[in-house]
Amino acid sequence: MLRRRSAPGRLLMMRMRLCSCPVKVRATMRAVLAQVAAAPPKRFAGGGYWEAMKGNMTGWFEVRVDGPRRHHYRLFCRLDYEAEGQSKPLLVVICGLDKPFRTELSDADYRHVGDLGEEYLRQNPRSLA
Repeated sequence: MLRRRSAPGRLLMMRMRLCSCPVKVRATMRAVLAQVAAAPPKRFAGGGYWEAMKGNMTGWFEVRVDGPRRHHYRLFCRLDYEAEGQSKPLLVVICGLDKPFRTELSDADYRHVGDLGEEYLRQNPRSLA
């Protein structure tokens, strides 16, 4: 069963989104996000955990971590260069999804992520949770 966790927010305000992930998955995601936030924009390689998305999701980034029984956990992120009052780009986690091993997210799931991203970008100053 796919679980959705969504609320745009800053890196440091992610506790609610990550709290239902296994401890090791949560720790890995936080470490990856901290490394991405500390690196110059678009310069972090990611070691397989941070991936630039393609196709309809161009402009999005994904944190990809596998948990117990190879269950897949994903965070969908944007680098926000246009947020009012910010001196550097924000690393914004828009949505978190997870899925069982050997399954794919649906087009509706990706539309949901895109809709949340559009909602976030429509507001400036940004809605930061």
